[in-house]
Amino acid sequence: MLVTSTPAEQRTVLHNVSWETFEALLRDTGEDRGSRFAYDCGVLEIMTPLFEHENPKSNFGNFIVALAEELDIEIRSAGSTTLKRKLARRGIEPDTCYYIQNELAMRGRETLDLENDPPPDLAIEIDITSSSVNKFNIYGALGVTELWRYDGQNLKFHQLIEGQYVECKFSIAFPLVSVSEISRFIEQSKSMGEIALLKSFRAWIRKKIN
Repeated sequence: MLVTSTPAEQRTVLHNVSWETFEALLRDTGEDRGSRFAYDCGVLEIMTPLFEHENPKSNFGNFIVALAEELDIEIRSAGSTTLKRKLARRGIEPDTCYYIQNELAMRGRETLDLENDPPPDLAIEIDITSSSVNKFNIYGALGVTELWRYDGQNLKFHQLIEGQYVECKFSIAFPLVSVSEISRFIEQSKSMGEIALLKSFRAWIRKKIN
């Protein structure tokens, strides 16, 4: 077992964890626990997010909702829902994720089973410290089309192409939006209040579409 701790995240890594043990831990710890799990073929990382981790997540969530509202696009927020596939022996709980292109298919659904249901269209991962599991492999095996990753300094967009993530400049779900533009607002979040930031972001969207 390996435990690492920073002001942003605390991580515990367990090896040789069976799929059955992973599912038992999910079941026994419940949905209200403060930690998030990432499982990759026997390696389980348990991450507890702290303040530096959670604030960017809040801003990303605000941006996604504002984009969807201003562009008149329906979304279905799935938060940190556990995404897992037994056959792939992989599972993860993203910082947040959304159904956008597949929103209608999931509208009104109360459960999610990736053996039959489509995966979220967009997942957002905040890793201020390096993760001990390869999250690209996990998300790729689950079929998540678009992944945004932020390390506290740099934001990158990735698109899933033939099972591999390729870095891209523009969002797939929101083609109007570039990674450099979102990065600019995330950087501003370090010196602006959240409401002022959101008002500025909305004004930018409206200017861009008019």
